[in-house]
Amino acid sequence: MVSNPERRAALVDAGVEVLAREGARGLTFRAVDAEAGVPVGTASNYFTGRDDLLRQIDARLHVRLAPDPEVVSRLMTRAKDRSLVTAFMRDLMDRAVRDRTGYLALLEMRLEATRRPGLLASYTASVRGDLDEGMEFHRSAGLPGGDETVVVLYLAMLGLILEHLTLPGVLDGALPGVDVPEGLVDRIVATVVPEG
Repeated sequence: MVSNPERRAALVDAGVEVLAREGARGLTFRAVDAEAGVPVGTASNYFTGRDDLLRQIDARLHVRLAPDPEVVSRLMTRAKDRSLVTAFMRDLMDRAVRDRTGYLALLEMRLEATRRPGLLASYTASVRGDLDEGMEFHRSAGLPGGDETVVVLYLAMLGLILEHLTLPGVLDGALPGVDVPEGLVDRIVATVVPEG
């Protein structure tokens, strides 16, 4: 395997683009090479196979879509109440909208994991790791609610992100006078997170 970290990162990001646009069936080394603008055969020098490419896309997406540490640090100066949880959920939604391609690729990874046992195991572990990390963050930050609050927020926000990125018109006007997605984020937090 070739060891050029910058080229590997560019190929993985090209894989994200292909995965989001064409789905897992379109994710070929040739398509990744074309997306990255490199000679045909380049990707095959960096990845042992398609499963290796998918695992590296998974790892890259979890870095690429992670919260900005400066934003987290700035938010953590605020009172540890429901409004802070709302700010974190709004940041999550903003990141999803800003990097729509990344989130669509994550959704494609979920679907592909249902077809590939090896990917299912590694992808489940990485997503569960993110959930566990979110619960630990919530506890250590002293935010209202507990692990159940975080799990329900996770499920609600995942649903909102899925609808907003794939079928945005579905939610328009569902709750009269509630903006999509911002107002729905506020409603989710108000419904799930206890006061105080």
